[in-house]
Amino acid sequence: MVHFVASLYLLGSFLHFLCTVQASEFQLEGDYLIGGLFDVHYMSIHVYHDRPEAARCSSQPLILPSYRRFQLMRFTVEEINNSTSLLPNVSLGYEIFDHCSDIQSFPGVFNLVSVSGLIQHWSEPHKNLSTVPKVIAVVGPFTSTNTLTVAPLFMVDLIPMVSYGAASSLLSEKVKYPSFLRTVHPNKNIITVIVKMILNFNWRWVAFLNSADDFGTDGLELFRNVIKDTDICLAYTKALDHDTDYSQVFKQIEAQRVPVIIVFAPKLTAEAVIESAIQLNITNKVWIAGDTWSLNKMLPKKKGIKNIGTVLGISQPAVTIPGFSDFISSSKSRTQCGNAEDMFCNQVCNCSSLSPEDVNAIDPSFSFPVYSAVYAIAHALHNVLQCGAGRCKDNITVYPQMVLAELKKSNFTLFNQSIRFDKNGDPTFGSFSIVFWNQNGDAEEIGFYNFHPSVHFSINTTKIQWYNSKVPTALCSSECPVGYAKRQHGVHKCCFTCEMCPNGTYINITEDSYKCISCKETEWSTAGSTSCSLRAVEYIPVTDIGAIVIMIGAWALVGFTLATSVLLAINYNTPVVRSAGGPMCFLILGCLSLCSLSVFFYFDKPTIPFCILRLQPFLLFYTVCLACFVVRSFQIVCIFKIAAKFPKLHSWWMKYHGQWLLITAAFVTQALLILIGYCDGPPRPYNETVWYPDKIILCCSMDFKASSGPVILLVFLSSLCFIFSYMGKDLPKNYNEAKAITFCLLLLMLTWVIFVTAYLLYRGKYLQTFNALAVLSSLYSFLLWYFLPKCYIIIFQPHKNTQQYFQGLIQNYTKTISQ
Repeated sequence: MVHFVASLYLLGSFLHFLCTVQASEFQLEGDYLIGGLFDVHYMSIHVYHDRPEAARCSSQPLILPSYRRFQLMRFTVEEINNSTSLLPNVSLGYEIFDHCSDIQSFPGVFNLVSVSGLIQHWSEPHKNLSTVPKVIAVVGPFTSTNTLTVAPLFMVDLIPMVSYGAASSLLSEKVKYPSFLRTVHPNKNIITVIVKMILNFNWRWVAFLNSADDFGTDGLELFRNVIKDTDICLAYTKALDHDTDYSQVFKQIEAQRVPVIIVFAPKLTAEAVIESAIQLNITNKVWIAGDTWSLNKMLPKKKGIKNIGTVLGISQPAVTIPGFSDFISSSKSRTQCGNAEDMFCNQVCNCSSLSPEDVNAIDPSFSFPVYSAVYAIAHALHNVLQCGAGRCKDNITVYPQMVLAELKKSNFTLFNQSIRFDKNGDPTFGSFSIVFWNQNGDAEEIGFYNFHPSVHFSINTTKIQWYNSKVPTALCSSECPVGYAKRQHGVHKCCFTCEMCPNGTYINITEDSYKCISCKETEWSTAGSTSCSLRAVEYIPVTDIGAIVIMIGAWALVGFTLATSVLLAINYNTPVVRSAGGPMCFLILGCLSLCSLSVFFYFDKPTIPFCILRLQPFLLFYTVCLACFVVRSFQIVCIFKIAAKFPKLHSWWMKYHGQWLLITAAFVTQALLILIGYCDGPPRPYNETVWYPDKIILCCSMDFKASSGPVILLVFLSSLCFIFSYMGKDLPKNYNEAKAITFCLLLLMLTWVIFVTAYLLYRGKYLQTFNALAVLSSLYSFLLWYFLPKCYIIIFQPHKNTQQYFQGLIQNYTKTISQ
């Protein structure tokens, strides 16, 4: 909108500066006129004016490549007029203006959009030939800023603009620029090639110097967007204009240690950058040139250019236009570009001193875009006029929008290239050349980038003569060793420190080089790994030799308890059986057998039923065993010590069968605690993955909170039993079950202390074997050290299993106490 307002503001200047001077090189009469806007001269500094005033371009410095392109348009029109197949019996003319300023060159623009010297009112439709705009299409301008400035004036009447140099991506927006097309690739394609080249050489730390105009700003924005998903970091950027302090620019680049510099700017700005680098003795850099200056003829031959480093560039492919050199020679010999002061319409150039050799030696960049732009317009007009059989219809009124419609459908061949445009008006033809400024001062082609019909990128690196004889590196930080992850240092992801990935993680640099990825639960890795390995799954199978021995021991225990029960039943009325507990012995032996069932579930792959049956039965039935021994210990102490001192307590105990009440209460309490614990945290299979990084130990989870109640009850009963049994340690020798119970409890405590210690230090698969062994040992401690002595007396010392023998022991103990 700013550009459009500026154009309207200068409308008045057009009215004051229309002229009738005929400049032969800028004008050619014909049946149909094509407009041309070329920046033959360059106005670098704009002076403030207190009244509308157009720029006198001829007083500004001459831009030789632009002058060559200007001559190329003239040549192309003449070539078309001489053609018998394209636009037969129709002559093309042109009206070309020197568009040296984006804000003070509007008279020429208004001239092109005028109708009979007047600006057509926008609300009036074109009704007849007299209201048709002066030109059917416009070639140019070259720069993005100039194009964005004048484009709205042509868009109003849908006058086709075919630019040969404006690369800003903004011009692809058809809503704003419906009649704009171009024969040069947009900035997004140029930036794509630059990024491809940077990635090809594995450069990551670059600077981007762009011109402070629409072209450079657009290029910088596109570059930032394209490198977002790459490892390239933009270390430094600077918008350049005529006030730029290059010493400060290069000072900051050196401070950042940036070895690769992209210069995305027009020819004159790029020349200022390189010349400043030479003067400031900037060395050992890689310079990447955009297509606006990569084929520069002056800079590669400038003294000191070799010191700045290696220059690579992207250029339009050099296309030789047949007949153009001869045209320049004949044109310069028959006409002279005037320098008359009265030729103020920007159709004058100060080029009289140029020879044909000078023009032909100029940078040929953008030659084919100019050539194809004129031919595209000519082919569109050819189709509008329905030309064929050597003639074109002369009864068709040609409006610019008609030419625009045919331009969009362009499909013709030029120098073996199919000239077409996409829906945005951008070319679907052409390619880029990758060039290298060699030691001879020439831009040598070393590669290419094709867009159509498919993308193909290639660089012959062997042709590049690097300043240090090898491909330079461009890294903020050196790459991390294998197995190390990057940790970003500062705002740039290219600046980092390296940290080794710990155990259980790995680094995948193709996926994310900044993150250590955790292995799955079924995998493991050592520190500094780049992949994970499957963990070995371990458990104790039922075929394990240790498991077999323990299970045999469990079956043996069942057999021993059964044999002991039979022996005690046969000798039920003897003093030894009575002193051992009488009927309570069978309850203890039965519970010991039931506890032994838990042992069989410690082996093979854990399942939910296995996890339940390996712990709960033992807790429940072992509680009954301990409760029985608590009762036996209490009864022994009561008979010999408490009965005489507390006769009422003894009487109550005997009357209400206190022993069975206590056993039942312990059983019910433990059953409730087990049920509550199961509801809170039921045992289930668990994979132990913490202790051993390379293994998975299949075991059962143990919820300490849920199992704390039953364990506390067991500890309480064991402590109570130990206290009572210890109180009866000095009872008669052959009637002293208290000593046997005390010894069994000591073995029980020692067994579980050893197991807990092993549990704290070891979590391997054999922990299940230790657990089963601890359970079995707890059962054997009572069977062997409490019941076995009784069986021995019954079988081998029957004389001690008599009423008289026991009474004698009691009488002797009573005498001892009374004394």
